[in-house]
Amino acid sequence: MEQTRQEFIKELKQVQEKVYQMGIRAGAALDKSMKALCNGDRAMAAEVMQEDDVIDDMIIDIEDTCLLLIAKQQPIAHDLRVIATGFKISTDIERIGDHAFDIARTASNLKEPLDRERLQLIRELADCGQEMVAKAMEAYLKADVQLADEVRHMDRKMDEIFERTFYSLSKFVTDEARHPERVTNLLFISRFLERVGDHAVNIAEWVIYLETAERIHQKKKLS
Repeated sequence: MEQTRQEFIKELKQVQEKVYQMGIRAGAALDKSMKALCNGDRAMAAEVMQEDDVIDDMIIDIEDTCLLLIAKQQPIAHDLRVIATGFKISTDIERIGDHAFDIARTASNLKEPLDRERLQLIRELADCGQEMVAKAMEAYLKADVQLADEVRHMDRKMDEIFERTFYSLSKFVTDEARHPERVTNLLFISRFLERVGDHAVNIAEWVIYLETAERIHQKKKLS
């Protein structure tokens, strides 16, 4: 009986390791997609899009493993939360990977380099989103509720940067009557990055649930 329990604990840890590695890969894809965008590197953008298949394969593997553990062990309490959060967090990570793909695709389809001055407007947004993802995954790895809570509070900063960025870019649209795609591409990317922050918050909230069994959902005010 004890040996069976130890094997199950080992399998649960393997699930968490898979989720963590998936998060690291998605974070790297996000970083790589922004570099491709900023440097006008189509080859790098293509790499990000190709690597998205790996992230998709990882979530399938995690889901299959979690379902198998439920069928075999009928887990309860903390064990069940490990599996449930494995499902939930991997879904948010997959969405982050999707947004990295979207940014890379935009970078790949650009007919001419983006305006450097205006591109700078979204760099702060990208930096904040990447930091949130990295901290959320660190919180998951270390079972650190306090760090997860820090990610949740960073969302206010992310929203403020997004609103400022979106407003500034929107003002440029009328100045780019001949080439509106220069700005609209950045508007789309700023939205992708804002959603990355939301998914990082979701991950943080699932970490808190995993460790405390407390369900927390951060509702955003409608404006």
